[in-house]
Amino acid sequence: MGQLVDYLPVAAAMFGIPQYLPQIIKLRVTHDTAGVSWSWATLTSLNNTAWLVYFILSGYWTAIVPSSAAALLAGAVATMLAIRGSATSQAAVLIGGWTALLVAGYTVAGHTGLGNLLTMASIIQVTPSIWTAYRTRHPTGISRLTWMLIFGELSCWTIYGLHRSDPRLITLGITGVTASVLMLTRIWRTSTRKPSRWRPTLLQAQRRRNPHHISVNRPLGFEDPPCTANRNEGTLPNEEDRCSQAGADP
Repeated sequence: MGQLVDYLPVAAAMFGIPQYLPQIIKLRVTHDTAGVSWSWATLTSLNNTAWLVYFILSGYWTAIVPSSAAALLAGAVATMLAIRGSATSQAAVLIGGWTALLVAGYTVAGHTGLGNLLTMASIIQVTPSIWTAYRTRHPTGISRLTWMLIFGELSCWTIYGLHRSDPRLITLGITGVTASVLMLTRIWRTSTRKPSRWRPTLLQAQRRRNPHHISVNRPLGFEDPPCTANRNEGTLPNEEDRCSQAGADP
């Protein structure tokens, strides 16, 4: 069993290498950015670059290919979103601060300092994606297949991290799996939601039944009394005029 677990990074690589290609293709074809976070794509590229350094220093050679592919392709997504106007100066400043913190952590404490910061990196990375998706009424720009591949990759890293007793990989995996489930749930709920049916107001419904029967000076919901057979008995002059103008049958 332990030997099979050792091959999980290979399975993670199979999920991880192409995972951002569906999002790139969807952006290129539809130009739809609704629900896709520029901060998420930029942080994904940045953090995977840091993970690449961590994997090299830790000797996780099979993890080098998926992390480098994720850094490159997520960077392409971030670039496409920036070209389409999704980037903000405030987010850029915050991401710049996180970059400086990663560099400082590695400079001061080396491999250990970088690894400790990467424990928080996964949470920082997925928060903008969930925030944007759930605040967008119709997140039609999100690629379902991308998040399915992310779910597959991070599931492998969760099991592998437990096997190696690596708290950084465990945190990365659990955070990624949780984020994937939330994103896929959001995509499913918004794609299966039926559009609300149009319901006419009371005044519109009355006008449809009898357009000559509603007086514009009457309050909403007020209906004139029906015309009677004896227009001269118990009816006022204005009622007789109304009945004659409406052409109501006795």
